[in-house]
Amino acid sequence: MVISRKHLAKAKLEQLKNGYSAYTESTEVAFHLEREIKKHSLRVHIDRTPLGSWFIPIKDEE
Repeated sequence: MVISRKHLAKAKLEQLKNGYSAYTESTEVAFHLEREIKKHSLRVHIDRTPLGSWFIPIKDEE
């Protein structure tokens, strides 16, 4: 079964919108996810490691 990297990025974007962290090992998925994050103006901390990238939503102070 082949899964589109863009589809994976959009699924991870939904996780971020719901307040959950997202992780990807793929640099291509990370690239697409970063583009989607900018497009939706989300505040996200990105932690890049040699093994992959963590995307952690930044919660606004209530």
